[in-house]
Amino acid sequence: MTGIITRPADAGHDPRPGTPAPSDTTAVWLVTEREILARLRSKPFLISTAVLLIVVLGFMIVSGVLSDRQSTSQVAVVGSAADRVASVPGLDITRVDDRAAAVRLINAGTVDAAIVPDGSNPTGVKIIAAESAPSSLVQQLSVRPPVELLQSNGVSDSLRYCAALGFGLVFFISAVTFGGTIAQSVVEEKQTRIVEILLSTIAAPVLLTGKILGNSVLAFGQVVLLGACAVVGTTITGDGELLGALGAPIAWFVIFFVLGFILLASLYAAAASLVSRQEDVQATVTPVTMLVMIPYFLMIFLNGNPLAMTIMSYVPFSAAVAMPFRIFLSDASWWEPLLSLLVLLLSTAAVILLAARIYRNALLRTGARVSLRDALRGTDS
Repeated sequence: MTGIITRPADAGHDPRPGTPAPSDTTAVWLVTEREILARLRSKPFLISTAVLLIVVLGFMIVSGVLSDRQSTSQVAVVGSAADRVASVPGLDITRVDDRAAAVRLINAGTVDAAIVPDGSNPTGVKIIAAESAPSSLVQQLSVRPPVELLQSNGVSDSLRYCAALGFGLVFFISAVTFGGTIAQSVVEEKQTRIVEILLSTIAAPVLLTGKILGNSVLAFGQVVLLGACAVVGTTITGDGELLGALGAPIAWFVIFFVLGFILLASLYAAAASLVSRQEDVQATVTPVTMLVMIPYFLMIFLNGNPLAMTIMSYVPFSAAVAMPFRIFLSDASWWEPLLSLLVLLLSTAAVILLAARIYRNALLRTGARVSLRDALRGTDS
């Protein structure tokens, strides 16, 4: 049986005589400050954030170092073969006098392979290696026909995948982490009946707004720190070209992230208000979590599908990752980010109104889980 806690007649006003109730703006700020300070005082939150930043920084540095190593082959070059490979990128050349000297360097591990003149094949050279020739070196010296691309964004498949994974993972982690925090906070206040005290002074929409803003600020701050770590990592590895290519997409991602997170945070709070026990939170917020997980997996598996990415750019729950990704690939026209942003803005406003209604009608109900229909109607089952 669901119980309804009747709000005092003077709800929205401080019950103490002579003390005026805070304005809505002041109340929103107080709730926002409370949410931020509660998280910043949490050691698990600080430790997990520090670990995440270290992982991102380490990943950027290691990826840059490995990429540099993989793109450069240490080779010994004999005689006229030097003219053949002089213009080949990615080779660290050591000139030697003859084949015997090149073989000695291979056996000593000084070079990965040797390149010697050989007029019996179209390339004019032959590769000598210890056990197997480096595949990158073979590809670099292979004779390939010229290729003309009518549409090219200059992004390799590996870089495309990393960008899709990066945008999707950052949004997924932030939304699930802080969305779960909002849900737990809502249920904790219901379970301990603190919400009754809060609602005797401030209105439910004000409380909801403060919770969303507080966690949005924290999520935005975490994203900024992650971006700073990425910049530091690319700076250390000297990959300035990649950093320049990511500049505009990251700026757009931040804008889309703010709106997308507010939309999801509203849904997390509304879903959590339907239950009164922490044990029931996970089941209640699972549909919202799925709205975050599905775009993440679509980014991983369909990032090479232009049609899928275009559709995702205009779906509110996936636009925050799909549109910045398309901007990175230079696949989006100048007007598309603006249209996508407008769709996301209108969707966020509609979801906030819907979530506020559910939150307001279900927040003071204790006991059994409140059905979504009853929360929308504002009636007890």
